[in-house]
Amino acid sequence: MKIKVINKGRHPLPQYATENAAGLDLKANIDSEINLGSLERVIIPTGIFLELPPGFEAQVRPRSGLAAKHGITVLNSPGTIDADYRGEVGVILVNCSKESFRIEDGERIAQLVVAKYEQIEWQQVEELSDTARGAGGFGHTGKS
Repeated sequence: MKIKVINKGRHPLPQYATENAAGLDLKANIDSEINLGSLERVIIPTGIFLELPPGFEAQVRPRSGLAAKHGITVLNSPGTIDADYRGEVGVILVNCSKESFRIEDGERIAQLVVAKYEQIEWQQVEELSDTARGAGGFGHTGKS
């Protein structure tokens, strides 16, 4: 699949790290380092602008290494970039740890996954079909 892209950043276009990777690494495109304090959040620019085809979205997801080692994650995970959005891709990072974290220009801060979606049409009914789970709520199926 080909995606139209404008790169106004200082870094190469996002790349897949391995042959079967689902996500492309997004890099920070910042003029000076950012010190992200405990429980603080910030929008990090990437310099990337996309034109996704109709029926596709781009999901901005956390990087597992940043989350596990430093408590840094994408606040609205996954963030959705709609096919009709033409602005710069920004990443909302939050520091869930007790220590500050320094974000440097060019640092890999998130992953971008392009996914197909379908829009729905509601069909209002009076009842839904029965299932084994039924209306069981959060945690209803228990631990395995």
